[in-house]
Amino acid sequence: MKPGLRLLSLGLSILLAISSCAKKEDAVPKFSVPVEYHKLENGLKVVLSPDATAPTATVAVYYNIGFRIEPKDRTGFAHLFEHMMFQGSQNLGKMEFIQLIQRNGGILNGSTRFDFTNYFQVVPSNKLETILWGEADRMKGLAITKENLKNQQEVVKNEVKVNVLNQPYGGFPWLDMPQYANTNWYNAHNFYGDLKDLDAATLEDVQSFFKTYYAPNNAALVVVGDFEPKQTLEWIKKYFGSIAAQPQPAKPDISEPEQTVEKKSKKQDPLATRPAVAVAYQMPARNTPEYYAMGLLDQILVQGEDSKLHQALVQKKGYTGQVSGGINYLGNMFNYNGPMLWMMDLIHDQNVSADSIMLEVDRIMQELAEKPVDQATLNRALVKMRSSLYGEFNQTGGLGKMDLLACFALFDDNPARINTLEDEFRKVTPELIRETAKKYLRSTNRTILSVEATNVMKNKMGAAQ
Repeated sequence: MKPGLRLLSLGLSILLAISSCAKKEDAVPKFSVPVEYHKLENGLKVVLSPDATAPTATVAVYYNIGFRIEPKDRTGFAHLFEHMMFQGSQNLGKMEFIQLIQRNGGILNGSTRFDFTNYFQVVPSNKLETILWGEADRMKGLAITKENLKNQQEVVKNEVKVNVLNQPYGGFPWLDMPQYANTNWYNAHNFYGDLKDLDAATLEDVQSFFKTYYAPNNAALVVVGDFEPKQTLEWIKKYFGSIAAQPQPAKPDISEPEQTVEKKSKKQDPLATRPAVAVAYQMPARNTPEYYAMGLLDQILVQGEDSKLHQALVQKKGYTGQVSGGINYLGNMFNYNGPMLWMMDLIHDQNVSADSIMLEVDRIMQELAEKPVDQATLNRALVKMRSSLYGEFNQTGGLGKMDLLACFALFDDNPARINTLEDEFRKVTPELIRETAKKYLRSTNRTILSVEATNVMKNKMGAAQ
C-alpha cells in the first residue's frame, strides 16, 4: 500500500472511530448514584448507597439542628454538642468512641453548619456493624455529666478565641457577613454563640437540648461504600429501631425579607495587615430555576482563573492576588435549607480603594444583567459545575456523596435528588442567566463589608507626623 493511501485509510478509520464513539456516548446511560431510602418506625431516615470501589464503609448521622436554627436562648448549643458527642455514652467511656474508630484504622469527625450538625466515620467495611452500634449507643444515651459539660464549655470558648478573636480576619466574612446582610435573627446572630450564653448553660438545659434535637425523628443516617444493603438495614433496625422518637418543636421561621437597599458596613481589625472587602447578594430560593442559574453564575463570576471577577480584579487591574467566593462558605450550594448569600471577598493593598473594586464589580454585574452570556460561556460554566459535582462524589470515603444524600433526605425527604442535579443545571438558558443576574445581582440586593487594618493605618499616620 502506498504511504498516501495508508494515511487516508488511517484517517478514515479515525473518523469512523470518532463517529462510533459519539454514537456510543449518546447511548451510554448517565452516571447515577445508587440510592435506597427507608424510614424506621421511630422516624429515622435511612439512606443506603452501596459502592464496592474500595473495601470501606462511611457512616454518617445528620441531626437537623444547626447554628442558624438553634433556639434564641440557646446560642452556641449546636456547636457545643458537636463536641459533647465525643465525650462518652451508655456503653463507651470518654474518648472510647474515637479510639474504637482509630484502632480499626478509620477516621472520624463532626461539624456544625447552618441547618445541621453531623458526625461521620470512614472504616474498613468489615467493621460496619460495630460502628452502627456505636452511633446508636450515643444517640440512645449520651453521657451528659457536669464534668463533660464544664470541660467542653471551655474547649468551645477556646476555639472561638483561637479561630476568631485572636486571628487576623477572624470570622471574615463567613461569620461576619450574615450578621450585617440579614434581618431575621435566625440568619443574623453570632453563630458561635455568645460566650456568656455558653457559660450560663446548665446540665438540665443541655440534657433537654439533647433529648429534643438528637432524636431519631430529627435525624438522617447514611451508609455509603462497600456493604450489603439488606444485612445493613437489618443492623440499623436492630440498633436504632428501639430508640424512641421525641416531640419536636415547630421549625422556626427563617425566611428573610426582600432586600431593597444596599447596605454598607465597616469592621476594624487590629490584627489585619491589609484591608479587605466582601460583597454579599441574597440568593434565590432553593431548587428554583433561578437557584440553578445562580449556581452557574457563581462559576462564571468567581470559580477559577478564567472567571470574570478573577480576570478583572487580578489579571487586568492587579488589585489583589486572589478573589474568593461562592454559595455557602461553610459548604456548598446544596447543603443548607433556607436563605443564603452568594459572596465574594478579597484582601487588597492600602492604595486600592474599595470604591475602585466595586466599580469593576458593578461593570461586570451590569454586563450580565443587560446581555445574555454566549453559549460558549454557559457551556464552560456547565463543565465546571459538572466537574465540581463529580469532585464532591469522589471525595475520600464518599464523604461528598454522603453529605448530599444526607441533606437531601433531611431537607427534601428525597435523597434521590442527587441524580437530578445535572439535568436541572442543563435547563438553564442564557436568558435565564441574564434575568437572574438582573434580579439578584443588583446593588440594592447586596451588602458590602470592608475590613480596616487599624494598626497599619495608625502606624502610617504616626510615621507621617
